[in-house]
Amino acid sequence: MAVFCYDRPMMTSMSRRTLAIAALTLALGAAFPAAAQAKEGPSMTQPAAPTWSLAIHGGAGTMSREKMTPEKEAEYKAALAFALEAGSKVLREGGTSLDAVEAAVKVLEDDPHFNAGRGAVFTYNGVNELDAAIMDGRTRAAGAVTGITHIKHPITAARTVMEKSPHVFLSREGAEEFAREQALEMVDPDYFATPERWRQLEELKARKLGWFDVDLKYGTVGAVAVDTAGNVAAATSTGGLTGKRWGRIGDSPIIGAGTYADNRACAISATGAGEFFIREGVAHEICARMRFTGEGPQQAADTVMANVAALGGDGGVIVVTPKGEAIFSFNTPGMYRGRATSAGVKEVAVFKD
Repeated sequence: MAVFCYDRPMMTSMSRRTLAIAALTLALGAAFPAAAQAKEGPSMTQPAAPTWSLAIHGGAGTMSREKMTPEKEAEYKAALAFALEAGSKVLREGGTSLDAVEAAVKVLEDDPHFNAGRGAVFTYNGVNELDAAIMDGRTRAAGAVTGITHIKHPITAARTVMEKSPHVFLSREGAEEFAREQALEMVDPDYFATPERWRQLEELKARKLGWFDVDLKYGTVGAVAVDTAGNVAAATSTGGLTGKRWGRIGDSPIIGAGTYADNRACAISATGAGEFFIREGVAHEICARMRFTGEGPQQAADTVMANVAALGGDGGVIVVTPKGEAIFSFNTPGMYRGRATSAGVKEVAVFKD
């Protein structure tokens, strides 16, 4: 009994102390829930990985599985993947969206599969005339060139106009004079010519097909990106339409029609029947819808492409937002396209399905 009488008050004291500690712990947990969660979840203590996105295109048109061999499809996909990797590498290493879109488009300009740079289509008079534009969504600075015949990389010429001149848009001899002053790489016009493009011109003349490409493949190339700083950029380059005449200019080098970038909304590069894209102001219209109506990129792009179709035009767009969304919208059977993101997305495609 003596032991019993001695231990009982000891146990009562310990019980009270335990209850007091438990109550204090609960009170601290309620007062500082975020601190408790941070301690329990290791991922909460680590900063989120920087995000980036890139989308590219190599033109839209009437391409279909029935008209394209598996070998040819594989060639196009490999070419798109090569360009996609060139731009992705820049973004993975923390480079700017401007550097990324220029890198991707330069690869496409060098590839004769596409109607830009080497492999550009011929005008009615048998000349390769090249157009390009680039835009920085951070400052809305822009540069463009049209009707050039000697500059190896038109997209680099466009960027140089943006960064090294007081102007936005230079044409023909003036653009080439400026490029020489800036020591850009120049080539003989024969560099751009390929036998297949010459065949297409001859077929157009023989069949008197009118004003558009023989196979209605709008081979413009382009890229849009957002970098880890959240800045968007767009770049577009093209040889125009087979058999074009009288110094015709399409939408690609026109800021707001075929190319546009604005950190407040998105970056866009277009491909298609340029006359209709100019009339609709496609690239700027998509950005404006996103800014002022609250539409998401897919809805805005689909709505504007429907307006193009209502006018009688066809083609497509690629869009990237500052949040990293990368989408496509086109009203043709196919569009050479691809996209990659910091989340691990990496894909290329040709047909609508």
